[in-house]
Amino acid sequence: MKDLLEARAQEGKFSGQFFPQAHFFGYEGRCALPSNFDSQYCYALGLNAAVLIRAGATGYMSCVKNLLDRDYRNWIAGGCPLPTMMNIERRKGKDVPVIKKALVELDGPIFKAYAAVRDQWAVLDAYRSPGPIQFKGAYSDAVNYLVAAPPIDQLIKETNDF
Repeated sequence: MKDLLEARAQEGKFSGQFFPQAHFFGYEGRCALPSNFDSQYCYALGLNAAVLIRAGATGYMSCVKNLLDRDYRNWIAGGCPLPTMMNIERRKGKDVPVIKKALVELDGPIFKAYAAVRDQWAVLDAYRSPGPIQFKGAYSDAVNYLVAAPPIDQLIKETNDF
């Protein structure tokens, strides 16, 4: 690229500056494309955010509930006021409003599912991909594990199949 820009500069076709920066796309580069569920959920969040702004409801976070219903038309959109999530913490000698850190619920279903397979996941590259056509097919409408924790027996079986 440097040689190309120098040649263009000599031809009078480039007079700018170029400062390239490298970036490693580890997980981003090998993750699956969004599923139909991901696409519908993000669209709903964005549309709801626009509706909140249009209604003058600033200071709200766009929220969508009822995600376990496979029919996205039954999802419930709303706004969560940011101040209700805020706490005052002392940082660098000053009191500042921050969203309180959430700790992992060690008794919750998500952590229990992870704990059942973490030893295998430490050495396996075990992930589920909806496949090349992610908008139709077996996993296209599957909700992610944060919406619905997987049955532990099923997760162990799928992990052992790798």
